[in-house]
Amino acid sequence: MKIKNIALLLAATVIANLSYAATIRVVTTTQDTRSITELIGGNKVDVFAIATGYQNPHFVDPKPSYIIKLSSADMYVTLGLDLEAGWSPSLLTSSRNTKIQRGSDGYVDASVGVALLQVPSSINRAEGDIHIFGNPHYWLDPENGKIIARNIATGLERVSPENKAYFEANLKTFNEQIDSRIKAWSAAMAPFKGTKIIAYHNEWVYFETRFGLHIVDFMEPKPGIPPTPSQLVKIIKEVKENNIKIIITSPYFSTASSDVVSKQTGVKTLTMATSVGAFDSVKNYYDLFDYDIKMITAALK
Repeated sequence: MKIKNIALLLAATVIANLSYAATIRVVTTTQDTRSITELIGGNKVDVFAIATGYQNPHFVDPKPSYIIKLSSADMYVTLGLDLEAGWSPSLLTSSRNTKIQRGSDGYVDASVGVALLQVPSSINRAEGDIHIFGNPHYWLDPENGKIIARNIATGLERVSPENKAYFEANLKTFNEQIDSRIKAWSAAMAPFKGTKIIAYHNEWVYFETRFGLHIVDFMEPKPGIPPTPSQLVKIIKEVKENNIKIIITSPYFSTASSDVVSKQTGVKTLTMATSVGAFDSVKNYYDLFDYDIKMITAALK
């Protein structure tokens, strides 16, 4: 009886291992690309995201556990540009996994094909943290989500061509969902088109452009430079002169400076979701925009 049980256990283990081996192991740099990968990959993928949704994706501590994940991955998805330049290359190199290095079938740059905004004509570090390829926060326009999804689907089809029809069907569903939801999100934002707002950091240009807001200034005097007393004075003046109602910021920035402005002007500070997982209710890429648009429209009414 014992021998029979052991045989059954071994058989179950072999089957489980074969099933896991058939699953495409994907590592993404962010929760947003994790969510989209899961929506496209469905039950064919097992996805791990390195950055949390409430973490600044520019600054991630490259832990040894991430290298272990990368070493056994079949595919790697990066937002690209220079967003993760401080940590992604070192993790990839340390993984020694040839399947996911740049140029390999398992390497996916999600930014390919995106029409980038704020591409600098020259680089002057005196102007703060300038992104040499353009503003990298492109996933905050849901229309770009379709480009990200296309890049991910193409990557999945390279590493698992036998499942191409499955991935394409999921991509079609994703695109239909995004198109439908953009109509609803745009309708909700339509009454506030042209509304002037303040942002903490220059990471909302794609969201701003898609939904018709007008960011007139930033709490940071220059990108990556913390708010200064003179900048706060300037912001307070702008808020009063333009009857600005909201300052938008992210979970990884302190609200201390915007709180000062709020006390002087009555402006509301909204801590928005910049990524999936920023808050418990933001569980997927669709939720990201549901949450942010609900926040903004409620504050501007």
